[in-house]
Amino acid sequence: MNEPVEELKTRTGLVIRVRPVTPDDAPVLSDLFHHLRREDLRFRFLSAISEVGPEWISRMANADHDHVETFLAFDQANNMAVATAMLVRSDDGQRGEVAISVHGEYRNRGIGWELLSFVAEQARRRGMRRIESLESRANYDAIELERNMGFSVSPVPGDATLALVSKDLATP
Repeated sequence: MNEPVEELKTRTGLVIRVRPVTPDDAPVLSDLFHHLRREDLRFRFLSAISEVGPEWISRMANADHDHVETFLAFDQANNMAVATAMLVRSDDGQRGEVAISVHGEYRNRGIGWELLSFVAEQARRRGMRRIESLESRANYDAIELERNMGFSVSPVPGDATLALVSKDLATP
């Protein structure tokens, strides 16, 4: 599903343009992930990776736009990629798992909040009833942001290091 570019304005006044990725975006994704803090890479991939390899980049850039959608957000002022969000639809189509990464120099500017709101709306439009995110319990900033947006936080059975953060989506 190729939606048009959508403009969002963050609480700090930053205007970002969000659109689905294309295969040509692989270098843009790679560059964006090189500008994440090491800690943010660990939180995004739930492992101690130091860089996102070409196979991951290819998977994200070649999203099927139905089961998996990857979005890119660009700073309108300079057209720099500042964030990415991935939405993965469950096999039954009822749930979507979301993962968001924000450029290290653009943290704390409201991008995560706006992008999560945008992805939640995309999930709702696609018929999903719930969105979820698997978070490291050490990712306090993300969990707090999600709580502030009405998400609930639950333990993950068998793994005390993780939390399942979820929110039911309102129907139109």
